[in-house]
Amino acid sequence: MIRHIVFFSVNNPEHLDEVEAGLKLLTQSPYPAVLEVRRNLRRDLFGNEVDLVVYGEFESQAALDSYKQDPLYQRSIDRVRPLRELRIAADIEG
Repeated sequence: MIRHIVFFSVNNPEHLDEVEAGLKLLTQSPYPAVLEVRRNLRRDLFGNEVDLVVYGEFESQAALDSYKQDPLYQRSIDRVRPLRELRIAADIEG
């Protein structure tokens, strides 16, 4: 199991809904076992720079690779990239 976690911040608060919608395109992909897009609750005492989190679980590296080749992935990138500021990704074993 691979957990794929990506943190995003928007370049303008007015873009939050549009970035969230662009990321939610990814939930239509058949490759993740779990894929969620959530807004940051902003309850951390030290930093709240992150606006949105994408959390995915993949059965294998092959499933994660297929997800990244899915046309939905590129559509999401095309919508989100111009409106985001920060993107930090991590893949960890589950």
